[in-house]
Amino acid sequence: MALPLALFALLLQPPVDPNATAAPDLVELVSLDGTIRLDIRYATADNFLGRPVYSEARAFLQRPAAEALVRAHRWLKTKGYGIVVFDGYRPWSVTKAFWDATPGDRKHFVADPSKGSRHNRGCAVDVSLYDLRTGRTVQMPSGYDEMTERAYPGYRGGSRKARRLRDLLRRAMEREGFTVYEHEWWHFDYKDWPRYPVLDIPFSAIPKN
Repeated sequence: MALPLALFALLLQPPVDPNATAAPDLVELVSLDGTIRLDIRYATADNFLGRPVYSEARAFLQRPAAEALVRAHRWLKTKGYGIVVFDGYRPWSVTKAFWDATPGDRKHFVADPSKGSRHNRGCAVDVSLYDLRTGRTVQMPSGYDEMTERAYPGYRGGSRKARRLRDLLRRAMEREGFTVYEHEWWHFDYKDWPRYPVLDIPFSAIPKN
């Protein structure tokens, strides 16, 4: 049975949250601290879709979340590590593409576009660590965007060092008001996310800071 045209049109638009009244203020992360590293996988073919979905390798968060991430990064530097960012603000249309491409038994690894994601609100960030001595991204219990139980933040397998670094990252982020997602050690939501609307602004429309 075909969907009514009006309903079909709604499915192609971001949901509107009447309680999200804060004005968006997306900030480019590297403009606040150039030592935060970027590894924007969705601007490359090195991601679970196997193709680029971003035209630019940039990362943004709402200003309070961005400033909190910088504080976490600077605290980690005292421990010998820095933050690598895989993704921050994500346009809603990209979330819909992820949902449509993900099999039903793995949908818990992606956000439902009918609700929008915290990435769409500019209040979620995907991160790992790099070693200040070597400059290399550290080994974690799973790869980024790995859709297995190894990605769970409470996973008990893998090496002791990998678990220690995963837990160090979590500690740094929680100190600054972030909460880890239950299925992904790399995904952190900032505490103020309900205040911001679901956005579908392309990177090209966000001014360089």
